[in-house]
Parts: sequence; C-alpha cells; structure tokens
Amino acid sequence: MTVRVVVVDDQALISGGFAMLIQAQDNLSVVGKAGDGAEALRLLSRVRADVVVMDIRMPGMDGVTAKRIFCESADSPEVLVLNTFRHQ
Repeated sequence: MTVRVVVVDDQALISGGFAMLIQAQDNLSVVGKAGDGAEALRLLSRVRADVVVMDIRMPGMDGVTAKRIFCESADSPEVLVLNTFRHQ
C-alpha cells in the first residue's frame, strides 16, 4: 500500500525538500503541495491524502486553522505538524 502525502509549507525550499525526501520512499507518494492553509483546504477537497505534513506558521490561513477545518470530516487525513520557527 502506498501512503498518499500532501505537503503544506509557505517556504518553497522547505516543502520541496520534504517532498523529495518523502517521494524517495517506496511506500510514500506526494500527491500535492500547498503554500498555506487555504490552498491546502482547496487541494484536499480535490485530492485524497492519508497524511498531511503541514507547517503551523504560514501567512494567510495558518496550519492550526486549516487542520481544525479539515479534521472536522470523519475521513480526514492524519496530520504531522511542523514548525521551523526559532524563538530567540
């Protein structure tokens, strides 16, 4: 079985890197990428995913808000939350 993954991050370098790492695995497939929470919601309405790898701090709709919305559905994907924010 192949696990379908959506990657959501506003930084193209980060999302591209994660997508490459995920895609290199035999049992994982990146089925889409989004740059913010609103784009992720639109994508998930069209694409079936088993897992969403998502940043929580993004401009526009953040990952926390997007997760709250799409996890209301009974068949929502699992979510792996990321945060590259460094507190100083």
